[in-house]
Amino acid sequence: MDVALVYNVKKEENDDAASVTQPSSQLQHTTHTQTQVTSNADAYAEWDTIETIHAVRDALSLRHSVTLIEADEQAFASLQKSRPDIVFNIAEGTFGASREAQIPAMLEMLNIPYTGSDPLTLGICLDKSRAKEILSYYNIPNSRFTVISSLNELRTLDFPVPAMVKPLFEGSSKGIFDSSLVHSTRQLVDQVTKVLEEYEQPALVEEFLPGREFTVAMLGNGEDLKVLPIVEIKFDSLPNGVNPIYSYEAKWIWDQSSDPLEIFECPANLSPNLKTAIEETCRNTYSALRCRDWSRIDVRLDKNGRPNIIEINPLPGILPKIEDNSCYPKAARMAGLNYQEMLNAVLDAGIKRYRL
Repeated sequence: MDVALVYNVKKEENDDAASVTQPSSQLQHTTHTQTQVTSNADAYAEWDTIETIHAVRDALSLRHSVTLIEADEQAFASLQKSRPDIVFNIAEGTFGASREAQIPAMLEMLNIPYTGSDPLTLGICLDKSRAKEILSYYNIPNSRFTVISSLNELRTLDFPVPAMVKPLFEGSSKGIFDSSLVHSTRQLVDQVTKVLEEYEQPALVEEFLPGREFTVAMLGNGEDLKVLPIVEIKFDSLPNGVNPIYSYEAKWIWDQSSDPLEIFECPANLSPNLKTAIEETCRNTYSALRCRDWSRIDVRLDKNGRPNIIEINPLPGILPKIEDNSCYPKAARMAGLNYQEMLNAVLDAGIKRYRL
């Protein structure tokens, strides 16, 4: 089939997007430099490196003809002109709370099939509060929360610290630092102020869940939906004195150093009952939020050992190298799928869903 891979390429230090994408003759890009999303150090955390984009292209090229299209201002015209049979979408978008929905919305306007969730699901999952509201409606456990748009609203907080403070509309651990777990009112005010001012969006304040944390890779649709082996995040491998959370530092600094962390265990060491409870909670979440083809769902146990949903990632990270410690590929490998087989299984799920 004629497959278009649509992506955002991570801006490298001292390089603009065009120079980063140059190694592939198939890459289409604009002549202008990508505009920086924010002034924060984690501004491009959601976007993929050129190495990942090439790895995805090479995997899909084993079975299909693949063209690469950058998710910039020229994407609509490029898609309209090329009209692929299906798009493999890994684009995270650039601006706004609905940025992950932009490419799928274009594709629906053009009536071009694509992998992954639709614009509505992508928008809801990026807005953490809307996702939590839907989960609560379906009685799927998640921590108590409130959305803070100004410091005055902290007076309405109805649960005590410790609490987690996050930007409302981010992924890939953006805005979630070691300091995001607050233990005092002063820390709470400081962290909410940081989100409001530096990320220019509301802060999500959640009751802290003290139990074990897991991430769960989902693959397929309907009766074909598979829960891949569960990954546990082992907080005892973090540096001494830091908070037991999977922060930006843990994900992108400490684990990417010359001495990476041994932070993941897959498959997780679980009792049969807990394994069943986590899998069932994730299946219910996948269904309630109408995810398609694939997703990664993050789970944390509350003080009673009950699985709670803390994040839904319909566009999961897929770093290609084993040493990259990327959770979705790690779970796939444990299920017997190599990187190429994993990506083609996602594409096959989309192809079957469209009955192509």
